[in-house]
Amino acid sequence: MFNETFREVAAHEGVVSIVSCADGEAHVANTWNSYLVMADGVRLLIPAWKMRKTEEKVLKNPKVLLTLGSREVKGRMGPGTGFLLEGAARFVERGEEFAMMKERFPFLTRVLEVTVTGLRQTI
Repeated sequence: MFNETFREVAAHEGVVSIVSCADGEAHVANTWNSYLVMADGVRLLIPAWKMRKTEEKVLKNPKVLLTLGSREVKGRMGPGTGFLLEGAARFVERGEEFAMMKERFPFLTRVLEVTVTGLRQTI
């Protein structure tokens, strides 16, 4: 699922937007490319400190959208490229992956796990 261009974009710093939606209202939270951990071929682990409204929305509707990009990676039309990801999210508070993430990002209180179901290069 995570192709070479996506991995290259994620390796450069930039903003990741996480969109959740429930009760007829969308909510956007942001994090950094450097906080994305590719757990396997289809899951992203993201340290969560606040993200309380995101968690409320995800409990009601696990579907999320993420966008990220980097102007440092050549895109289809020149410098810079980005991605739109679709997936199912949940918040994790214990377990081996939580412990690994806590060691790497001591500030987290939970881990946002996103199982990616769609990945599309946007530019």
